[in-house]
Amino acid sequence: MSSGTVKITLEGPVAILTLSRPEKLNALDLDMLSALSSAADEIEANPAVRAAILTGEGKGFSAGGDIKAWAGMQPQEFGHAWVRHGHRVFERLATLRMPLVAALNGHALGGGLELAGIADIRIAENHIRIGLPETGLGMVPGWSGTQRLVKRFGAQLVRRMALGGEIFSAQEACTLGLVDAVVETGGSVDAARAYAMRIADRGPAALEITKMMIAMANGEDNGSAAEALGSILVAKTGDLKEGVTAFGEKRPAQFKGEW
Repeated sequence: MSSGTVKITLEGPVAILTLSRPEKLNALDLDMLSALSSAADEIEANPAVRAAILTGEGKGFSAGGDIKAWAGMQPQEFGHAWVRHGHRVFERLATLRMPLVAALNGHALGGGLELAGIADIRIAENHIRIGLPETGLGMVPGWSGTQRLVKRFGAQLVRRMALGGEIFSAQEACTLGLVDAVVETGGSVDAARAYAMRIADRGPAALEITKMMIAMANGEDNGSAAEALGSILVAKTGDLKEGVTAFGEKRPAQFKGEW
């Protein structure tokens, strides 16, 4: 299966999302952002999928935002059609119900690192480089580089990349906590597949709820996780069934407080 410039491959309980614009090192444009959002919807609607992998086709994971896609935009269009749209797509991916493993088969710089940052686990090949070079181009990180990455990796580390322009090797990134494991060149997808299968063997409901609770504890969630958890809990009670039935029968509900 595929959705535009994002390919979807199902391997049992694992869905692999592959950025498919290798001639541009999988640089993101508006079409690819929309394709990523559609892919997220597709795999989340499939109850058989318990874990997902995000990687890139060819030699690159993602070169970040395609400069040609936004360079000609007017400031207002740049802020809304590009930055805010990207935020919405990245948030969609970050809040997938199933854990997401990023297989970094190429450099993760700028928007590429922000994309890798949405994953729950990151596995990098030993040749890659990681950083936030935006200020060297006279711009700022725009897809949660100063927000989600700070919450996940710490403000000082983001300062070193975004203010100082430091670029880290895969091994340095692992030592600093930017990635969780380093493998040989060409081995990231296999390693991610093995880790995703490890995840898929665990209880899917427990995984989904634990992922939401971690996001809440880390300050990444705006309250939607709390409401989702509350709604799931209430939906399993006898009170909800009684309330809906009473509404349909146009009578007062007789709540019993059954959990």
